[in-house]
Amino acid sequence: MASFLFPGQTGVYRGKVRDVYFIDDDLLLMIASDRISAFDVVLPHPIPYKGQVLNQIAAHMLQATSDICPNWLLEVPAPNMSLGKRCEPFKIEMVVRGNLTGHAWRTYTSGERLLCGVLMPDGMKENDFFPTPIITPSTKASEGHDEDISKEAIIEQGLATAAEWEQLSTYALQLFERGRQIANKQNLVLADTKYEFGSIGDTIYLMDEIHTPDSSRYFLKDGFEERQAKGEKQKQLSKEFVREWLIANNFMGKEGQVVPDMSTGWITEISKRYIELYEKVIGESFKPEDLDESTLLDRAIQSLKKWR
Repeated sequence: MASFLFPGQTGVYRGKVRDVYFIDDDLLLMIASDRISAFDVVLPHPIPYKGQVLNQIAAHMLQATSDICPNWLLEVPAPNMSLGKRCEPFKIEMVVRGNLTGHAWRTYTSGERLLCGVLMPDGMKENDFFPTPIITPSTKASEGHDEDISKEAIIEQGLATAAEWEQLSTYALQLFERGRQIANKQNLVLADTKYEFGSIGDTIYLMDEIHTPDSSRYFLKDGFEERQAKGEKQKQLSKEFVREWLIANNFMGKEGQVVPDMSTGWITEISKRYIELYEKVIGESFKPEDLDESTLLDRAIQSLKKWR
């Protein structure tokens, strides 16, 4: 993805999948690339339309949850571009889990029952619903791997005050409940997700993306209970299938491991799955847009004229 120079630009940050441009001292212009990461490693091949899928799902979900808490988004100038308020981020991710899956299940099968200071009940099967959703936060690493952390450690390390933690956890659980309701209407189960927050003054804002296939895991609701009863794998819409493919090919982001080769067919399959998730979550047909760099720049400039 190209580097841009926008009016009022004061800096740029190239993340694993997003390029963030700082405008003046109060705005962010975020471009969702087609890069894909897993196990905190950016894979070598971009996935067509992935950036557009992520950006448009996030914009839809931010709008659908704006009554729960303030969020950073001001406008979507282009399919893969968002303009919003610049916040001071909390260096934690609020991971909410409704089902025992993914990292929680891997922890559970190792014999551990404590995850981020939260006790998981005995006798659960993979993908079972927790009695109530749990929050298992992680640190937001600028480099390397995010790490699990407990509520107590967050407060002790000054990553959030006790009052801020209460507000963050309240928002996270309310957002997850709304996400579940939206998913349920589309015949999906929102199994787990993560939220990132920041602040402007004393006000906490929801940041970044929400309820996308990069930040969330969805199961198909039809046949869910039957599959659980039979001990079958759940049909899911998330990035987990990429992680599972990497694990099957002996890659988990550990030192000395090599990213397996991604065939053209596999790249196309990943793209199709992202588009499928968009259509199932949003309930609308995906309309791919291929914009050249000059069009993206023009759209951004027009948007910045309104908000600067």
